[in-house]
Amino acid sequence: MPLTIGTKAPAFSLPATDGREISLDSLKGRKVVLYFYPKDDTSGCTIEAKDFQALKADFAAADTEIVGVSPDPMKSHDRFRAKYGLDFSLASDEAKTMLEAYGVWVEKSMYGRKYMGVERTTVLIDREGNIAQVWHKVKVPGHAEEVLKAAQAFGT
Repeated sequence: MPLTIGTKAPAFSLPATDGREISLDSLKGRKVVLYFYPKDDTSGCTIEAKDFQALKADFAAADTEIVGVSPDPMKSHDRFRAKYGLDFSLASDEAKTMLEAYGVWVEKSMYGRKYMGVERTTVLIDREGNIAQVWHKVKVPGHAEEVLKAAQAFGT
């Protein structure tokens, strides 16, 4: 089901870094950037995470929480965070329930081989839990800055 601006974001509850559980309900009252990425510690995903980390203070000033989501297990997330000094939450969806609900677990193709994987996507959620903006098939360079501008412009 495609995500539609102005509709309720699909509910979720996932294990996240720092031993916490993160859910849409626990984030209500703040704007949230959910960025979906394929795999910890790969080149594009590392650049994207470092870009969001570099702007974390600006996102915080815009009352916006950053949450990265991938199907990697928590141990992988913990290593990834430690290696690159990431201090925002990474959530693990090994069951792919949330990834499917957000429509980012899709059939992909590489060198003629088809497989299931995460389509790099970012979703901005407003304070009431509604979808404010969606970026599909994200190209990493400049993306975090674009999301920050949207978070700053959307609801103060």
